[in-house]
Amino acid sequence: MYTQTEENYLKAIFHLSEISSTGISTNAIAKKMATKPSSVTDMVQKLSEKKVIHYKKYQGVLLTSYGRKIAASIVRKHRLWEVFLVEKLNFSWDEVHEVAEQLEHIKSPKLTNELDAFLGFPKQDPHGDPIPDKEGNYDLLEKKLLATLGLGQSGICVGVNDSSSDFLQFLDKQKIALGYEIKVVGKEPFDGSMQLQISNREFSISNKIANNLYIKILPGS
Repeated sequence: MYTQTEENYLKAIFHLSEISSTGISTNAIAKKMATKPSSVTDMVQKLSEKKVIHYKKYQGVLLTSYGRKIAASIVRKHRLWEVFLVEKLNFSWDEVHEVAEQLEHIKSPKLTNELDAFLGFPKQDPHGDPIPDKEGNYDLLEKKLLATLGLGQSGICVGVNDSSSDFLQFLDKQKIALGYEIKVVGKEPFDGSMQLQISNREFSISNKIANNLYIKILPGS
């Protein structure tokens, strides 16, 4: 059994390991967890003793195979609860994260498996993130940050890098949603801002926004 804090650390390391194949630094974990590096050092030592991570000073943190399975199960619960809240309880996508943060710590595997079946075994959560199966496996979606697209390129919006309420509410105001086709019709070299086209609408977004939207490039784009 793991405490909620330990589970939150495992989940943070899991997310960081998705974008890095090397050891995760304690500074990166501290930034992700919004805490002090000294607190991270204490925690990773505890987690190392529980054999869910490998930790060597100056080499960073890696999940063990067992630790990865535990972390994936937490992520699975979180994302399944987000789907449930949006599809069955009419929550908006900017409301679900904090509630799912609480629900993900429920310990019952039977509840999680029944929830998965009840929802029809969804592959993605409302933000476009893949949902691991009960073995911890999931399909990685080929995607790029919108900021990396060149002038004239098009793609389908498939996910967000920032799932904060403020960002998701901003997307709602701009009428940007998963599944929408986005075309880059202008790009400013000075600050990386972009002029986008969605259907017949054209509007500008900042480089910060472009670095928080994931796009699946359309063939021939």
